[in-house]
Amino acid sequence: MTSLPEHTALTQFPVQDDCLQIGGMPLTQLVERVGTTPFYAYDRQKISERIALLRRHLPREIRLHYAVKANPMPALVQHVAQLTDGMDVASLGELQVALDTVAAPDSISFAGPGKKPHELRCAIASGAIINLESRHEMELAAQQGESLGITPKVAVRVNPDFELKSSGMKMGGGAKPFGVDAEAVPEMLQRLKSLSLDFYGFHIFAGSQSLNTAAICEAHRETVQLAARLACDAPSPIRLLNIGGGLGVPYFPGERAVDLVAIGENLHTIAEQSRQQLPGASIALELGRYLVAEAGIYVCRVLERKVSRGQMFLITDGGMHHHLAASGNLGQVIRKNYPVVIGNKVQGREWEIASVVGPLCTPLDILADQLPMAKAEAGDLVVVLQSGAYGLTASPTAFLSHPAPVEILI
Repeated sequence: MTSLPEHTALTQFPVQDDCLQIGGMPLTQLVERVGTTPFYAYDRQKISERIALLRRHLPREIRLHYAVKANPMPALVQHVAQLTDGMDVASLGELQVALDTVAAPDSISFAGPGKKPHELRCAIASGAIINLESRHEMELAAQQGESLGITPKVAVRVNPDFELKSSGMKMGGGAKPFGVDAEAVPEMLQRLKSLSLDFYGFHIFAGSQSLNTAAICEAHRETVQLAARLACDAPSPIRLLNIGGGLGVPYFPGERAVDLVAIGENLHTIAEQSRQQLPGASIALELGRYLVAEAGIYVCRVLERKVSRGQMFLITDGGMHHHLAASGNLGQVIRKNYPVVIGNKVQGREWEIASVVGPLCTPLDILADQLPMAKAEAGDLVVVLQSGAYGLTASPTAFLSHPAPVEILI
């Protein structure tokens, strides 16, 4: 019998009697509870443990914010809101989800380019902080605030003159649609002084999904230094500095988790320096994927085994329309397999090389390509691990009009 492949993701959930356990329950029982496949399941205890781990390493004065775009499921967001210090949203829909939680409105920030007038009005009326992405948006926010008779709470999102090295997604540095180029911020701040806007500070997000601890620490240091320089032109003292996050999670063999001890030590140093450079400012660390990705699984059922010219395909009731990232079609240049197991026979009696595909009429509909796994039969359960972030809402669920999967928080 082939042994289980070595991968950190395969140790996140316990296995008992060769069956994956999630939320203290065997996967086979959880399937009966849900009543159907496919589905996403998120383990609230895993999320709580991840946030507690961060709290142990972060300086007490660092605010921990949740980036709702990672997973906006309302029950999950409500759970996270009780354990964090704020929410960062990127749409009116996400704002409404965040406002339904215990989070105070002024602990919610609204980012993203191209905010429409009615979206700004909703944010202003709610009391959330608007991260201004352009000078045009600043003028528009001021107009809407005057119309409502409410002074909008605002921060300036800055496109830094550096990027997060080794990041899976670069959100700053170079030409970007996000935020205001750092060199243009002083002039914008001069104009902001003459407008009826309640200035809070800066949002500086250099990149995300980095497993390079040294690069993350460097980006955090450069972010605070940039904010200190820009503060010289601010209309009032900085009250909030959102330094983004950047902390990635391992998905593929050979990848290793970031060194949270080193990141925490670096943030301790930054916090001490900021007391001198930005007195009175709160520093927020904005994390999404790092909080929830490893707490989630995607489950689908094998419908049939099919051999084509010597290659084994497991055809399932799930696919890329539910989990685009696992299919490799959400930013991968060279497709790599997410960690995938047969959840009701993790080790199994026999092993084989198989590809896991869905019911869609496209060759892109693949969840695992030529991956070693326990031999599966029709009715067995395929589990895609690391699925708590950028899963369902990052996928083309309307493609070919198949039903959407269920989501549960357990």
